[in-house]
Amino acid sequence: MKDILSMLPEEIEAELKELGEPKYRAGQVFAWLGRGVRDFDGMSDLPVSLREKLKQNFSIYQPKVLRKQVSQIDGTVKYLWELKDGNSVETVVMSYKHGNTVCISTQVGCRQGCAFCASTIGGLVRCLEPSEMLDEVMYSQIDSGKEISNIVLMGIGEPLDNFDNVMRFLELVNHPKSMNIGMRHISLSTCGLIERFDDLAAKNLQLTLSVSLHAPDDETRSKIMPANRGRGVAKLTEACKSYYKKTGRRISFEYAMIDGVNDTEYHARLLSKIANEVSAHVNLIPLNHVEERQFGPSTPGHMKAFIKILEDNGVNVTVRRKLGSDVDASCGQLRRRMENKTVRK
Repeated sequence: MKDILSMLPEEIEAELKELGEPKYRAGQVFAWLGRGVRDFDGMSDLPVSLREKLKQNFSIYQPKVLRKQVSQIDGTVKYLWELKDGNSVETVVMSYKHGNTVCISTQVGCRQGCAFCASTIGGLVRCLEPSEMLDEVMYSQIDSGKEISNIVLMGIGEPLDNFDNVMRFLELVNHPKSMNIGMRHISLSTCGLIERFDDLAAKNLQLTLSVSLHAPDDETRSKIMPANRGRGVAKLTEACKSYYKKTGRRISFEYAMIDGVNDTEYHARLLSKIANEVSAHVNLIPLNHVEERQFGPSTPGHMKAFIKILEDNGVNVTVRRKLGSDVDASCGQLRRRMENKTVRK
């Protein structure tokens, strides 16, 4: 059975032509899918004969809510979705003054092994299909009742490790007859798979590339981020400069502040140098505690001193607002907790 939700209108048109259907039917089908309809019988303006053909030839699945947690502090909504094969992924809906942002997963698990992250515990299970990523956005909007205006690909998984499916998802979610979310409202986060930077630049998308730097030197970064080994901060810096030159799109450095690991004066000064070389914005992230990890967040004093050094060196720096602390909002935590409960049973 073919995954019709991962298809563009022209691809659906070609499929329907093979079934002896007129091409205008493809636009109708795509429009229904773009409104969140996941039942061919619910496509009421299609003839019954066509609906039967669709059922016989194409798969369609609506994700199920395994767990939903709503923050009593700031209204952040966290979902654990059950996929068609029984695996699960997390999605988080966060509200800001500029609109509602959804943080989606791109893989079930992750192979990158970052030492402070819950998502990578247990490794990579599989990559998500474009349809599954689209439904994270679609059904988070439908269930929460919050219109989604921004997307960040910063949940479970490494987007550039699922490159082709992520590119297709972006094309679908951006399509005017689907969710029509503009590329300038989408941010893609990577731990630094620089071998895919040129491929991404060649797409000439107007999204924001967010690089999870987390340490400005190889000694520290390789200890907490295995993806740095064999690549290195120097190569990553050059790749960022090249991406900026090719696209004109400013890169953002994501930097989780970890107590006693990457929050010293030395790290702040080196980070300032790299950020200025790349013309990057730095987004500092107060670390969320993960039960299975030994790391803790930087103290307020260290955070303040770190910010001052960056600002004194002319770096544009912000601190990510901490949302959903009472609903396991850090990616991978809820999935891991539910898996542990299942194992204990």
